[in-house]
Amino acid sequence: MLIKSTEVSLATGSVAGLSIRNQLRGTVTSIDTGGAMAVAHLELDNGGQLTVAITLDAVKDLGLAAGAQVTALVKSTEVALAAT
Repeated sequence: MLIKSTEVSLATGSVAGLSIRNQLRGTVTSIDTGGAMAVAHLELDNGGQLTVAITLDAVKDLGLAAGAQVTALVKSTEVALAAT
């Protein structure tokens, strides 16, 4: 499965009342920061990994750091299946 890192949102609390059905729970393993953007690396509870591009402000507002529990939200239109 391929998901563009810029098409993922993160939540730190419970998520309800959304049309987004792809809700992947996981743990932040590391965060790389730049001037205005950051890249969060996640280990998903199902054993997969996910990279998420978010703003530096979002990292600060959500209090994200290694070890934080998050839910990654991905609209189904942004998921591509890869042939193997």
